[in-house]
Amino acid sequence: MAAAFFYGTLMHPKILQRVIGNDGSHLQICPALLPDYTRHRISAADYPGIVAYAQSRAMFDHDLELEERCVRGSLVTGLSDDDIRLLDIFEGNEYTRDLVSVHPLGPFSSLNDMPPVDANALFPAKPPPVSTPSELQKPLEANTYVWCRPLSELRADLWTFEEFVKQSAWKWIGSGSEGNRDYAEVDRRRAMEGIIVRS
Repeated sequence: MAAAFFYGTLMHPKILQRVIGNDGSHLQICPALLPDYTRHRISAADYPGIVAYAQSRAMFDHDLELEERCVRGSLVTGLSDDDIRLLDIFEGNEYTRDLVSVHPLGPFSSLNDMPPVDANALFPAKPPPVSTPSELQKPLEANTYVWCRPLSELRADLWTFEEFVKQSAWKWIGSGSEGNRDYAEVDRRRAMEGIIVRS
């Protein structure tokens, strides 16, 4: 069983369940923090990409504050080999799966116990400030998907889960997404066996 840190669309439990093709009853989830990475919008995509801050620093004309050079996301444990295989297919050749150290920001709970997701269900709009590394919980190792295509495809502005839930989540979950081409993204990516071609 494996652990993974999700920082984009897969932070939404319904999207994660669709990608792995099951209800996720075997999974535990908690909010978590990945230091020294930045999370960027991708041109013509709803989902983000992360890169190490040492790599992205050149994209900015100033040093980022601590909050901006950390990525808030969800730490999920209990993923099976088949879950990971389907996640790899979904993420495709735009990302590499890397092992990183993430800090839990709260207790674990069952994925099935998660409340209906709105912008504040997983992450408050005004989260408490990022603590210094010495004040954070002990880090845990987890897989995460790091952007591996040219940095020029990333925008300097940072992606937020709150904005995704408010503006784009309807394309991925719920009745409003029926008939929308983005709703079939998981199946399309499975059919491509990880070779992603974005229109």
